[in-house]
Amino acid sequence: MASYGNNLRLLEIAQGGESGTWGTKTNTNLELIGEALGFGTEALSDASTHTTTVLDGGSDPARPIYQIYTGTLSQACTITIAPDDMKRVHIIKNGTSGSQNILIKQGSGGGAAVTIPPGDTKVVSLDGGGSSAIVTDVFASLSVVDLKATGDITVTDD
Repeated sequence: MASYGNNLRLLEIAQGGESGTWGTKTNTNLELIGEALGFGTEALSDASTHTTTVLDGGSDPARPIYQIYTGTLSQACTITIAPDDMKRVHIIKNGTSGSQNILIKQGSGGGAAVTIPPGDTKVVSLDGGGSSAIVTDVFASLSVVDLKATGDITVTDD
């Protein structure tokens, strides 16, 4: 039996399955892989919570590795990325207006979330830990040997 139990939510065709539609289903999977390597946008309504879902075998705004959230917010918005068993890395930009943070979480429980201030972009990892899943800021403690910058560097903390 076919399933979607992978991190890109692609159809995994069972041995001998999908007779007569194998080519179509494979082409859909290839298109979704291409979509995952791109960027997408999703508009937020002015609410304190929002759920972004990576669909099983279908196109959606959460599939791309680089995602920009847009819209006008008058309050911080906690965005839950579903499903909660998906392990992924996302590059997420808070492209909203209204000077509000977005918080990225996964799962329904009290797992860790990452706050992204307006205009900022962060790389986050989703651990796929179910209801208590943890989202981590990948570069929160970045160690580099040589740092090169061609533009301005702004230091906001020690």
